[in-house]
Amino acid sequence: MIHLPQPAHDANANAKGKGLGELPEWDLSDLYTATDAPELARDMTWLESECAAFAADYEGKLEGLDAAGLLKCIHRDEAISNIAGRIMSYAGLRYHQLTTDASRTKFLSDCQEKITNFTTPLVFFTLELNKLDEDHLAGLLAQNADLARYKPVLDRIRAMKPHQLSDEMEKFLHDMGVVGDAWERLFDETIAGLTFTVNGEELGIEGTLNLLTEQDRSKREAASRELARVFGANIRTFSRVHNTSAKQKEVLDRWRGMPTAQTGRHLSNDVEPEVVEALRDAVVAAYPKLSHRYYALKAKWLGLERMQVWDRNAPLPMEETKIVGWNEARETVMNAYTAFDPRMGDLAQPFFDKGWIDAGVKPGKAPGAFAHPTVTNVHPYVMLNYLGKPRDVMTLAHELGHGVHQVLAAGQGELLSSTPLTLAETASVFGEMLTFRRMLDGAQTQAERKVMLAGKVEDMINTVVRQIAFYDFECKLHAARRKGELTPDDINALWMSVQGESLGPVFDFMDGYETFWAYIPHFVHSPFYVYAYAFGDGLVNALYAVYEENPEGFQDKYFDMLKAGGSMHHSELLKPFGLDASDPKFWDKGLNMISGMIDELEAMEE
Repeated sequence: MIHLPQPAHDANANAKGKGLGELPEWDLSDLYTATDAPELARDMTWLESECAAFAADYEGKLEGLDAAGLLKCIHRDEAISNIAGRIMSYAGLRYHQLTTDASRTKFLSDCQEKITNFTTPLVFFTLELNKLDEDHLAGLLAQNADLARYKPVLDRIRAMKPHQLSDEMEKFLHDMGVVGDAWERLFDETIAGLTFTVNGEELGIEGTLNLLTEQDRSKREAASRELARVFGANIRTFSRVHNTSAKQKEVLDRWRGMPTAQTGRHLSNDVEPEVVEALRDAVVAAYPKLSHRYYALKAKWLGLERMQVWDRNAPLPMEETKIVGWNEARETVMNAYTAFDPRMGDLAQPFFDKGWIDAGVKPGKAPGAFAHPTVTNVHPYVMLNYLGKPRDVMTLAHELGHGVHQVLAAGQGELLSSTPLTLAETASVFGEMLTFRRMLDGAQTQAERKVMLAGKVEDMINTVVRQIAFYDFECKLHAARRKGELTPDDINALWMSVQGESLGPVFDFMDGYETFWAYIPHFVHSPFYVYAYAFGDGLVNALYAVYEENPEGFQDKYFDMLKAGGSMHHSELLKPFGLDASDPKFWDKGLNMISGMIDELEAMEE
């Protein structure tokens, strides 16, 4: 049941800034001081011997363990997860700092291969857990409260019981995991190595995407056309990566008897398919009152009859081009967090002071932003590509929310701290909302309020509408791949089939936009991850409505929810707030908050 921590990848970060002040870099020494550190060699040696000892002590014997014996077994497994996670966190974070460095790539790959080899003998553990009789396991849990604490983990493992293969096949698939990882690295290295020339300046992908938020429309157009040109020139590589990873998933799903391509994600998220479909259907039904209505309003502000894709994230004409220095961004977010609850500020402070954030845009650095939990006895690390845009301040608030959540959940231990993706976005989106509300309250003029409201609506549309459109694209992609190889044109057509529907009738689409699926990392790293953003946004909007209606005692309940990590189902976590995600009306609550902001923007026009 080896658990390796995964970064909470996020979709909205940007690239190449000046005058931002001193940007922090990671200090990874809390994990290991160097690739040749004796502590790392010691841990690798321990891991190899402990994995072998664990297999020798327990393989074929789980059924005969009493409650105390099973608890000891789980504790040993947890210790293995901790050391393996520590090594892979260090290797992975170094790699993300400079993905184009061959030595870092080799170190990551070598660590992954060694740990895969060491842990292959442990595959029996989850297989044998799933073979335990239901009544027998229930009896053991009833005898020992410390063991019963792990019931949520055991339940999630046993949810895979119908999809489990033979012991030999499971070991084979475990060994083959490094091959799938190689395709992910090919994607990462290809993206990081792309260069774009816009108006004579050579940029990486982050710097080029950043130009899509420039006030100058000609710069936005030039950047869009250059993105299309470079994606088009590399489209065969991206198509090969998507075809191969989707086919690999189809083979695995077929052997495991998964009814749909999405089933595995729903199981790992501990969420019912019907809850996800209720969310998806509610968002698609709301396209006209959300994105269609907002972008029609934005076209009017921009003085355009038709919008082009390079206008989607354009600043408003009345918006001042503002660069927010790092110290101001830090102060803005910290003030918002502390005003909500001083404990939240205290939890966020070390990220700034102790080298837990890597903020600058650098050649070869991975694009985007994420928070990586590492392991529960160290601390998370946050990666940004900070360029001083107001949206970058929101990205900082978002990733810091993840970090706070991961710190609070660490008390659950290695196996119970990890939060399903559907709940992993809760603290991040809530942190954004706190920051936004504080900034909105400080607006000096109606025009300033309008710009802030519009920016928040756009962020919510990107988080809800865009991500559900991405989810629909993935559903179509995987369904189509099951019928055979997809050409780049096939994938392009699937991408365009969701764009007009989600963005609305005011948009035209330039030639080349059909390739813009190529750079989205989630499609490769975490198929069907994207609906978690919409889930998180809807959940937080509903939570925030509860907070505004009745703030008394809310903070304590909120902290308890974050501390729970992955130890409770979403239904249990939301119960203290009087919320139920299985109720279709629940999603309308969150969508109505976005719609209400658009109402206010429309009222400002009258």
